Amino acid sequence: MPANRSRTAGWRQCLRQIMDRGGSIELAIARPGSDDMVNGDLLVRCRLTAVSDTGVRVEAPMALGRTIEIPVGVELVAMMAIGQNRWLFRTRCLNRIDNSENGRCQLQLALPERVERCQRRRDYRVETASLNLPDVKLWPLLDPASVVLAERVNAADFLRELDGLPPELATPDDASGEESLLPEVGPGFPARLVNLGGGGVGLTVGEEYAGSLGRRSLYWMSFSLPPMVVTPVCATARLVHSHMQSDRQTYAGMTFDFSANPSHKRVVVNQIVRAIACQQKRQMSRQAG
Repeated sequence: MPANRSRTAGWRQCLRQIMDRGGSIELAIARPGSDDMVNGDLLVRCRLTAVSDTGVRVEAPMALGRTIEIPVGVELVAMMAIGQNRWLFRTRCLNRIDNSENGRCQLQLALPERVERCQRRRDYRVETASLNLPDVKLWPLLDPASVVLAERVNAADFLRELDGLPPELATPDDASGEESLLPEVGPGFPARLVNLGGGGVGLTVGEEYAGSLGRRSLYWMSFSLPPMVVTPVCATARLVHSHMQSDRQTYAGMTFDFSANPSHKRVVVNQIVRAIACQQKRQMSRQAG
């Protein structure tokens, strides 16, 4: 058997192992060429449902109950974790299956031609693929009710962005306006958004800030997705679990909490869906050109 066919069979077996334990792979829209303008590649978790000689099938990704549309032909970067190792490969959407057995939309993806191991856990870059994951700012939330005003300001800024207008107030990335937009919180600290699930996010926090986790159950979270969405995604998040990784970073699984202001859920969903749709549009326009 030729070496490349042997490697392909080996990776099919690894994918089947992930599927057999009910696991997921993570997908992001591939950037066309070296598109360094994108500063917010979103890795979305998708449960692996089938592996065959013709492709890989996954449940379509979701964001807070809404299915994220991935059109046929879109190029993707996929990540799978095996033990302590992380592997990246390029693929594309071959087909969409709307009437699957469990009622969920599923996607048929091409088998990877090449799978590469990320050399360092903090990097999502290999020879054939690269991801630039969003930086996140977290603040321990002292008064959950105080988020309502901040979320309404955030929603208004996003509506102005959709209308092509500048935000009325400074964004949280602007130090001069940061305090005016924050709810009642404690000292903030940085994190990194490593995946987006159906109802929450996975973050990594550096060793020097790990002690800031666990002191509160609720956090105010802000991250940006330029150039696709300029208005920062801001929301309350509840810490569900955390553990230290082999690189001494702490992984934190968080779920969004909209109990103080249920209407803000729609804003966050629209921001995420818009960001991914814009990435797809940028890719397709580059391909057409």
